Amino acid sequence: MNRTTRANAGRRHGRGRARLITLGGIVGVASLLAAACGGEEAAAPAAAPVTTQAAPQAEEAEPAGPAAHCAPGETDGDLTFYNWADYIDEDLLAAFEAETGVDVEYSTYESNEEMLTKVESEAAIYDLVVPSDYMVDTMRREGLLLELNFDAIPNAANIGAEFANPPFDPEHKYSVAYQWGTTGIGMSYEVLELLGGESTWAVIFDPATAALVPGGISMLDDAPETVAAALKYLGYSIVDVINNQNEDAIREAGDLLRATNDRLLKYDSVTYSDDLVNGEVDVAHGWSGGFALSIFGAEAFDTHVYTIPSEGGVIWVDTMAIPHNADNICSAHAMINFLTDAENGATLTNWTYYGSPNVASTPFIVDEILDDPGINPPPEIAARLELLPFAGDLALLIQDMHSQAKS
Repeated sequence: MNRTTRANAGRRHGRGRARLITLGGIVGVASLLAAACGGEEAAAPAAAPVTTQAAPQAEEAEPAGPAAHCAPGETDGDLTFYNWADYIDEDLLAAFEAETGVDVEYSTYESNEEMLTKVESEAAIYDLVVPSDYMVDTMRREGLLLELNFDAIPNAANIGAEFANPPFDPEHKYSVAYQWGTTGIGMSYEVLELLGGESTWAVIFDPATAALVPGGISMLDDAPETVAAALKYLGYSIVDVINNQNEDAIREAGDLLRATNDRLLKYDSVTYSDDLVNGEVDVAHGWSGGFALSIFGAEAFDTHVYTIPSEGGVIWVDTMAIPHNADNICSAHAMINFLTDAENGATLTNWTYYGSPNVASTPFIVDEILDDPGINPPPEIAARLELLPFAGDLALLIQDMHSQAKS
């Protein structure tokens, strides 16, 4: 989910590393996803168990059906690509156009819900979108995604096996992993020292702890993420709350967000990381890659840090998917295949500073990304991360809690 503005490309590779406060070494994404989905590699704290139990089943729409047959690299018209704001190196788009002769009409959104509304309303027709994990689940249940023709995406074999049967797309019919990361808090080292060296959601949600922050505080303008952060602070498992359709817990999180609103400088999902390193805020809720890129870009690794709070946070996977009413289905498959090429996948990750699901890309990814625990957290941190499940009937309540908190 990108999830930030981008620093100047010439400043992207700093000499140091953006650091995550951790207690152990590096772990691969397989361990992260296993922990987030209830695997045994890293046990979650007893007070906040993580589970793979499916969310209550909503009535599903008729599947959109398989995509038309397309040969690898085949195109059938210009591509309308709808993606998160600032989430791809434009040189990749230009390279795809040069290789295929296809013009890419590229537009952006700032939340999954904004993208969903556009696809549902058919206000515009898109050939390719980049939904996050829980949104893939929502869209496939609503019949809004085409089944992919993997024969036309041979490079999808480069995607790691741990992404092959994700809980949000259990038969792996509708999506191909794009990037992955975590959600936590970026802060100055000055604030971290005031917290005794341990990151906590209390720096946002507890009045006395937040009062220690000398400057401003911001949160993402993203309903599932803000509610998830509040739930973690309150001691809930996000997965348990959603799977049990616990409206009381969601309302409790909403009350906490409303009580927090007056302490926030703003809600922002685009400039949060630049605001941190520029000093506009001293604490920012946001996504891992956004902080890494801004901290690297500004060479601010000695003054600022991305952290996952002690209470835990969210791990997420963004994917590529084709809406049910796409016009140029073969061109969309061609773009997915292009972006899952080993070197192109590395170019994407070297630009976004998020985790890459592309195993074949690893030799081409810069060491400062591969070695950074803020991008690839260790097991004891992974144990406190959860995927956002399909929210079902709670989705509207979650959105309402966020909207009411901002008003």
